[in-house]
Amino acid sequence: MPSEFDLIRRHFTRPARHTELAVGDDAALLAPRPGMRLAVSTDMLVAGTHFFADTNPEGLGWKTLAVNVSDLAAMGAEPRWAFLALALPQADEAWIAAFARGFFACADAFAIDLAGGDTTRGPLTLSVTIVGEVPAGAAITRGGARAGDDLWISGQPGRAALGLAALRGETGLDAIHHAEFVDALQRPQPRVALGLALRSLASAMLDVSDGLLGDLRHLLECSGTGAIVEVAALPLAALAASGADPALCRRCLLAGGDDYELLFAAAPRHRAEIDALSARLDLPLHRIGEFTPARERLLLREADGGLAAPAACGYDHFA
Repeated sequence: MPSEFDLIRRHFTRPARHTELAVGDDAALLAPRPGMRLAVSTDMLVAGTHFFADTNPEGLGWKTLAVNVSDLAAMGAEPRWAFLALALPQADEAWIAAFARGFFACADAFAIDLAGGDTTRGPLTLSVTIVGEVPAGAAITRGGARAGDDLWISGQPGRAALGLAALRGETGLDAIHHAEFVDALQRPQPRVALGLALRSLASAMLDVSDGLLGDLRHLLECSGTGAIVEVAALPLAALAASGADPALCRRCLLAGGDDYELLFAAAPRHRAEIDALSARLDLPLHRIGEFTPARERLLLREADGGLAAPAACGYDHFA
């Protein structure tokens, strides 16, 4: 039976790119570049809450890091270092090796050093603290949206929630969409390049982890604004093409989680630049509404022009 330190040495010790001292000592030594500020975030994934216990470990390794990378993307920060804490029911080397492959595939994709962490025996729990850099004064927060700003969403929200519904047997999808949506759930793609490019364009931003409308409420609360979401502008067509129930597609897009797309505010004068950015990154960017002066009031404008408050907004761990 391998020891804790054997597991760390075999599966989680690698040469560092930009860390003075990484895995193997009591603490890491990090050297931020001159003029940079550190952006730090922590996320936890728990079996039975965030993922099924039989989820493919390689995909789970990718997702464990990717959801943290997405937090930094939402700040316009460049990810640099990660700290990984694992609680494992047993020392299953095949599972750990697959998990490590997925984790380091994501680390390599974004040039991240694993700088430290911890392992222990316990219910399967995966926790990452991620550290990145952003130039002083350039971080994009949740508090900068202003009335009159446009509301944008990247990519295709709703795919991950439809993938989860399919895994639960709540909807039938054709084979192509089933594979695509489950992959969106299990291997999210952090929008780092978009986040960096939006430093000079976005006035407020966050990543969508608990549902578009639920996370939009955080922007409204922090910015002291309201918003109107235009239902006709939502990217529903690609979800509807899967053959899933239209009402389910709408609910997954508006209130489903795990998309890790970027939801952001930008002044109308930046529309042409954002459209050009969409083309350059080959990433759809959808203008889906506007911010209003009505503090924390969120409304949907239906296709017939009627305004109504949404019935459901997103996931809450304690609701």
